[in-house]
Amino acid sequence: MSEEIKVIVFGLADEEYGIEVEKVRTIERMMPITRVPKTPAFIKGVINLRGIVLPIIDLRGRFGLQETEPTESSRIIIVAVNDLEVGFIVDAANDVIDIDTDSIDLPPEVVGGIKAKYLHGVAKIGDNRLLIMLNLSEVLNKKEIIQLEQIEG
Repeated sequence: MSEEIKVIVFGLADEEYGIEVEKVRTIERMMPITRVPKTPAFIKGVINLRGIVLPIIDLRGRFGLQETEPTESSRIIIVAVNDLEVGFIVDAANDVIDIDTDSIDLPPEVVGGIKAKYLHGVAKIGDNRLLIMLNLSEVLNKKEIIQLEQIEG
């Protein structure tokens, strides 16, 4: 039996991605990010969001895509992954849509240069639109989560 899920659509390097709404806490405009030493390059640092310190990850850097300077449309999507709140820098957060779970296929080995382990699947929307669904628990692996928890502390 198919069911619908609500998904936040965001842009990253000419591709459209989706994260289930229930995993998203808030979407913020870019703000100053404080760099943290001895973290992987894709971890940009931390922000203070309404009194809570959150680690910020550049998804372009995480996926091995060319990093760019933030623009007016860049956003930080705050998500909850394994009891940890993290911000992802994306090029734009465009839309909230409903997706039929039956329309989500397993991801190919590589999509847009991104390894399949980071992806939950690819959703077909309409006739010619594909939405790449992220696997948030893989975007942050356990070792990185431990590092981020130390930053938060």
